[in-house]
Amino acid sequence: MRAIILAGGKGTRLRPYTTLIPKPLVPLGGKYSILEIIIMQLTKAGVTHITLAVNHLSHLIVSYFGDGSRFGVKIDYSLEEGELSTIGPLTLIDDLPENFLVMNGDILCDLDYRSFFGAHMQSGSQISVSAYPRDVKIDFGVLRFDETNRLTAFEEKPSYHFDVSMGIYCINRSVIEELPRGGVYGFDTLMIDGLKNNKRIDIRPFSGYWLDIGRPDDYQYADEHFDELSSKLGIS
Repeated sequence: MRAIILAGGKGTRLRPYTTLIPKPLVPLGGKYSILEIIIMQLTKAGVTHITLAVNHLSHLIVSYFGDGSRFGVKIDYSLEEGELSTIGPLTLIDDLPENFLVMNGDILCDLDYRSFFGAHMQSGSQISVSAYPRDVKIDFGVLRFDETNRLTAFEEKPSYHFDVSMGIYCINRSVIEELPRGGVYGFDTLMIDGLKNNKRIDIRPFSGYWLDIGRPDDYQYADEHFDELSSKLGIS
C-alpha cells in the first residue's frame, strides 16, 4: 500500500504551538509527534511507501523523518512551492499507483487502514471517504416561520446529526490525472465536481476514535491524555 500524507499546512489555527515548528511535528505527551504516530500506524497496517506532501517549514520535516528507514518504511517527499489546498498537491506526484491512501497529517484515530483500503479496492470505487458522526448542538431557541413571518415551529437548543469527512480517503489515480498539474484544488471541489460528473464516490462510516488536531483545545486534550489515547491508537 502507498500513502500520501498532507503535511504542508501552516497550522495557523494551532498557534502559538506552530510558530516555530510545523503542525505535524507538534509533540504529544512528550513522546511522539502527531505525524510520527500516523507513520507508525500506517506501517503497522502494511503501508510500505509513504510520500509526505510538504511546504511550510518542510526542511524540519525532512530532517526529522529522513528516508524512513528508522520507521521501517520508505519515505519520500513532494514539495509544494505554494498552497495548493487538499487535493492539488497530489497532481505533483508523478509515480502515483493505481489506488492509494490520502490523509491529513494532523489526525489521531484508530481506523483500520488496511481494511479501509481493501474495501476501496474490492468495491471499484473511484474515491472512498471515511466519515465520522457528529452531533452539533445549537445553544439558542430556533424559530421557524413562513413567508408571512408567522411562527410555524419552535425548537429549544436542538441538536443536529451530520456525517463529516475525517480527512482520510482512498483515490484512484485516474481522478488525479484529470486535474491540472500544480493547480489549487480542494476536497470540497473534488466532491462537488465528482457529483456533477457522476464519479463513484463511496462513503465508509467509521465509529471508532477520531480527533482532528486543528485547534489549541484539541491539542491540549490530546497532549494531556496521551497515555490514555496511546492504547486506543495502538502505540506505546
